[in-house]
Amino acid sequence: MGCGVSKSSQFHKQSGKALRAAVLIQRWYRKYVARTEMRRRYTWHIFQSIEYSGEQAQIKLYNFLGYLMDNFTPSSNERNLISHIFRENDICRDAEWERYFCYKNIEVPDIYSGPHLTFPLTVEQAAGLVEAFRNKKQLHSRYVLQLLLETWKMLRMLPNISRVSTCQSKEITICGDLHGQLEDLLLIFYKNGMPSLDKPYVFNGDFVDRGRDSIEILLILFSFMLIYPRDVHLNRGNHEDHIINLRYGFTKEVLTKYKMHGKRIMKLLQKIFSWLPLAAVIDQKVLVIHGGISDTTDMSTLAKVDRHNYVSALRPPKRKHPTTARASIDSEMDDDLVNHKIFQRRASLAFPRTIGARDSFMNRSLQDFSDRIKTNMDDELQICQQAYPLFTTTVSSQEQEDVPSASSDSINSDVDEEWKQILDLLWSDPMKQNGCIPNELRGGGCYWGPDVTEEFLNRHNLQLIIRSHECKQEGYEFCHNRKVLTLFSASNYYDIGSNRGAYVKLGPNLVPYVVQYQATSQTRELTVRQSVGRTERSALKVLREQLFSHKSDLICAFKKFDPDNTGRLSLNDWASALESVMNLDIPWRMLRCQLVTSKLINGTIDYNEWFNELAVKGLHSDHIDQGILETLYRHRSTVETIFRIVDTDNSGFISMADFRQTWKLLSVYLKMEFTDEAISDLAVTIDSNHDGSIDIDEFMEAFRLTDKKSRLERGRSMFMGTATDLTKLDENPSI
Repeated sequence: MGCGVSKSSQFHKQSGKALRAAVLIQRWYRKYVARTEMRRRYTWHIFQSIEYSGEQAQIKLYNFLGYLMDNFTPSSNERNLISHIFRENDICRDAEWERYFCYKNIEVPDIYSGPHLTFPLTVEQAAGLVEAFRNKKQLHSRYVLQLLLETWKMLRMLPNISRVSTCQSKEITICGDLHGQLEDLLLIFYKNGMPSLDKPYVFNGDFVDRGRDSIEILLILFSFMLIYPRDVHLNRGNHEDHIINLRYGFTKEVLTKYKMHGKRIMKLLQKIFSWLPLAAVIDQKVLVIHGGISDTTDMSTLAKVDRHNYVSALRPPKRKHPTTARASIDSEMDDDLVNHKIFQRRASLAFPRTIGARDSFMNRSLQDFSDRIKTNMDDELQICQQAYPLFTTTVSSQEQEDVPSASSDSINSDVDEEWKQILDLLWSDPMKQNGCIPNELRGGGCYWGPDVTEEFLNRHNLQLIIRSHECKQEGYEFCHNRKVLTLFSASNYYDIGSNRGAYVKLGPNLVPYVVQYQATSQTRELTVRQSVGRTERSALKVLREQLFSHKSDLICAFKKFDPDNTGRLSLNDWASALESVMNLDIPWRMLRCQLVTSKLINGTIDYNEWFNELAVKGLHSDHIDQGILETLYRHRSTVETIFRIVDTDNSGFISMADFRQTWKLLSVYLKMEFTDEAISDLAVTIDSNHDGSIDIDEFMEAFRLTDKKSRLERGRSMFMGTATDLTKLDENPSI
């Protein structure tokens, strides 16, 4: 009896220990999962915040350049630096453009080993094109122009809204953003099959930018669309825009791969992008659009828009008089074919009224520019004339003659309304709250809530909106009571393991079936911890660049917490100062170990030593003006974008004169004064071979930030500049 009690007592003791051990393991695991999720979230937040701020910076830059073009009359040389990006879409006959894009005089050499195309295209040729691109072969420029020309002809016959239907034997596949990642498209075709009569597809925009194979993706999709025009549908995204392409890599990719005929290819792609349909409707019940809707979105208006007038969705088209339209086209062709005549551009009739001072201009989103008020610009013009002699303040007599009448105001109002509809369609994002507000984070479009979705679906007798435009960790996400589905098809978008890609299959019952994937085999070999850690390290590298590029702002903030000028801060003060400058809403205290490698002394951080851990790669910059250096670090992508604009012949080089004019343009944009001596010192430093020209790629590479312990290679050009940079520059021009 006693022995039995002893065994029972021993059993209870052992089981008690096991339960306590199980509870401890459970607590540890829950903490581990919570910390992993926190790391995943702040990593995602870092990437997404910087990505959206880059888009906002590009929109503001484009609006600023348009502001200069509309309100100033510079000398012809300076105007020619930027005027070519504002040339409106053509009013010339299609036959004239077809002659301009003619490919017949381009010979294919015998040594060419890539794919050959004959028209009309066959399925075998399209499959061969896919295989050739899989093997890293390049399509000859003759075939590229021919394929694009056939695509342009077809797109001109398509409506703004594609109508797609299912039947018992068909499932429609919808794909989201691909962003130049060919491996994702190849994986989709491998898993789901190539487009065919029995395998229809809708590709929902953003085919280009950021990835390395944007032109290959376009050529594949255009090929299948030509073969199956009723079964392959392409929607326009916000990146099918030549202004966005300047910043995010597509323009550079095309001009690098096709040095001889790249300019003609890019011009033809601009036209193709403007003719891409805006939306697709499946079985009259499912709307497929790239960005989203607003409380003013109307399907009947979208169906009637002249979509090809919107070469860039960032700016409404201008009304053209026949004479100016003719001059525009002639100058466009003369630039490319004859002697680079200077394009003359008149004041906008779409926005005939000038905006206010640049302080208000720099902080406005695109919607704000649709309601410009009449303001006296004499003071602003005089200031700019005194500060920057390259700008003259005489408004041309032709511009003064272009005062709109009541009838033209009505036309302009219609154009403005159409533009807002397209802008919302391409740039908007959903939000959890009810209502519709401007999308200040991106700088364009709006945020719309569940109530707007419900009202829109009821008004148009729809049941679901499928949109893209936002990277999601799982490749997709439902919101608004599962009536809005976000779909993103570019896996590993920010870094390997950062997110899955996904596509959706819809059958006759219109119930979405989501297929997820990751295109890189490395991700299958990583544990969750390794995957999160890798992405976190990549985000922290980007964050370090941001911190160093805001060095002067941060030092000012640190000194407010360090009145005795000791050079040291407590951890709390360090975190508070960082958040006051960066406004990223991330756990700075938690990130201290990853961001600060030096040891704490009495719980304080030496912030001067922290900044010294970063350096500029391969450039002796001691004699370069520090204001110029910080501008380069902080606004690196903006500087590169302006260089690409100034490089009108797309050679990759700009002259010393254009280099100096570019910095004068930047000084106006950033409201910072750079002396001619400082600009000359920078030019001499970069021009190592003394040939009188600047290699854009070498120049930008010289100002890539690096960590002394690990190289900070960014991979994508979007990670520069935070959302509050321009606001702060406006508030304090002495930064």
